[in-house]
Amino acid sequence: MWHLAAPFWQLGLRAVIIYVAFLAALRVFGKREVGQFTIFDLVLILLVANAVQPAITGPDASVTGGAIIMAALFGVNALIALVRVRSSGHLRQFLEGQPAVIAQDGHWLPNVMHHEGVDLEDATMALREHGLADVSEVELAVLEVDGSISVVPKEAGALKRGRRRLHYRRRLT
Repeated sequence: MWHLAAPFWQLGLRAVIIYVAFLAALRVFGKREVGQFTIFDLVLILLVANAVQPAITGPDASVTGGAIIMAALFGVNALIALVRVRSSGHLRQFLEGQPAVIAQDGHWLPNVMHHEGVDLEDATMALREHGLADVSEVELAVLEVDGSISVVPKEAGALKRGRRRLHYRRRLT
């Protein structure tokens, strides 16, 4: 129960490697917060977590090994959070992503929308959530890094804030 079946450093290293790989996969996956996950996203995360568990623990099933892995995961998470907050430029952009303009001067930008996985129905719903009926009323619409769609109307004062922010849920294709 307490005896390690693998060296402590190996358990920590395995956990860090899987953490970084998992973080990269989620980063590539799309702009969305955990609260925005669909049931399909949740199933995917659970299955991936179950699939990579042996890669993290290797031959070890001890309580001590679990504590080492947990410490390594919390440590690398704290380190990445610190780096994200203190960095600027390319590193921060890599960790967080960057916003994407999906409409400008009353017109949708279909190439950007396609690249970001935003369909016209979802984008139009975001306009309605902001009190606008049509893209012709939009100066700028931006898919933010957190998955929300920000809208700047052409006419000042035309924007009506809803009670909640709309978050785009990227569809799996």
